Amino acid sequence: MSDRNVYLKPNVVFEPLVNKWYAWSHLISPATAAMNLMGRHIPIMTSYIENPELHAEAVRNAKMKGGPFIDLDGKKTAEIEKLKNDTLKQQKRLVQLAAAINSLEDLLAREATGEGLESLYPKVPALLRGLVELYYDRNNQPGYRFFESLLFKSEFYDPSNQRMAFWLTNNDERPFCLSTPKIEQEGVLQLPIPFHHAGIDVMAAMKRVPQSFNYIKEMLDIPPEQEELFRSFFTEQVPPVYRKYEGDKIRMRYFGHACILIETRELSILVDPLISYYGYHSDVEHFSDADLPDSIDYVLVTHNHQDHVLLETLLLLRHKVKQFIVPRTYGGRLEDPSLKLMMNAIGFNNVIEIDEMQEIRFEDAVITGIPFTGEHSDLNILTKSCYLVQIGQFKLLFLADSRVQEPALYERVARHTGDVDVMFLGMECEGAPLSWLYGPLMVKKLTRSQDLSRRLSGSDCEKGMSLVNIFNPAEVYVYAMGQEPWLEFITSIKLTEESHPIVQSNKLIALCGEKGIIAERLFGEKELLYNKDSMLVI
Repeated sequence: MSDRNVYLKPNVVFEPLVNKWYAWSHLISPATAAMNLMGRHIPIMTSYIENPELHAEAVRNAKMKGGPFIDLDGKKTAEIEKLKNDTLKQQKRLVQLAAAINSLEDLLAREATGEGLESLYPKVPALLRGLVELYYDRNNQPGYRFFESLLFKSEFYDPSNQRMAFWLTNNDERPFCLSTPKIEQEGVLQLPIPFHHAGIDVMAAMKRVPQSFNYIKEMLDIPPEQEELFRSFFTEQVPPVYRKYEGDKIRMRYFGHACILIETRELSILVDPLISYYGYHSDVEHFSDADLPDSIDYVLVTHNHQDHVLLETLLLLRHKVKQFIVPRTYGGRLEDPSLKLMMNAIGFNNVIEIDEMQEIRFEDAVITGIPFTGEHSDLNILTKSCYLVQIGQFKLLFLADSRVQEPALYERVARHTGDVDVMFLGMECEGAPLSWLYGPLMVKKLTRSQDLSRRLSGSDCEKGMSLVNIFNPAEVYVYAMGQEPWLEFITSIKLTEESHPIVQSNKLIALCGEKGIIAERLFGEKELLYNKDSMLVI
């Protein structure tokens, strides 16, 4: 095999890690990484070391799924204790950064009383000087913003904390990613390579483009003792040839969760790419990476949650995407890090930001950024965008997990967009509480009432129908909302027919049917063909 061209096996997992925790966007930006280290990882590991049996019991309880519990069956406490001690020792800069952020919050709470702020700059923690600007809002409430581009160029951003774990899989089974670190285990190769490493692109491309084994081995600097395991990831068997779509229609393919591929003969657009990327037998029929084009013109990202910005998928796609479009970020706020800066830092050099109602025009198509409200626990998160994709006269509206808080907003949008042909909407209307995702970033301890009332919720039937009535689509598709088995390690969602999102989406589908609108809750896969200038479904 060493001297022959080989292909990557279809079931090799690429798992990105930061400090041996599953990598998601808040572990890349230095400020959010520091707060998650001290507000999430250290407390979870401490709790496990003190009472591993409690964690094992909680993981077995379906109602506790997705909670702050390590899924190691109450074992490996020595490894977790070592990881905790190594983390505190090796990540002193992030530990200090988290402490400095908390000190700055305390300083502003004590001394920013509405008078001029210039006198407070000498009191800003030394680590943060030159990295923050202090300000008041119009109610004289103090705040600060990071110069986030400088944070990425500072000592607080260290790509040596990044690594890739590779292994062969035959199923979707993985522990919940936010709560269980990746300790060393048999059959898993952890390579200390940063996410911008060119070898990741070459290896990902080897699913279709062969290289010599020695070439990729040397590119990734595989140690001799790990060569046999690394060799097991490759095969000389030629994979099936991908056939590019050459039809004269618009082809829509649903890949699961909120991921849609739109193709014409000339164009391909992939929305929120969370894909079942590893080829193995599944009881759920679905498209996988084998069904993606060799080249993708645009990837559209709606918002900065781990089930929409999945670094694992993005890194595997990086070599074949011409442009990534992400919502524009403003303000440098801790809770709202820049997607563009994050992606640039980890090797994506083709990222462009889009504003609300901004249009990107090309050939006979237009991509428009659409306002996105809700699903962010009432935090001032601006890094979010829905999208209108128009090809010819045909319009597809991707509303992600929007929750209509003020219908007048979308009525104004509709005056510009006109009616649409197809609408896609998430209806996870019973989302996780505020602390589940943003807890490590919160300054003050939340009351139970605050936490439970401010949820990561999308639309229910009433709010979804308000969007239907505003945009008058001929077809409505509700996303599967994390029900596909390959999503469980990210979302921890298990819904039943009695679950509120299922009940609400069933009601919406029935109401759409009464109005003569084609409606369906998607699951697994779906393919439809449309004419560019009419609603004729082929």
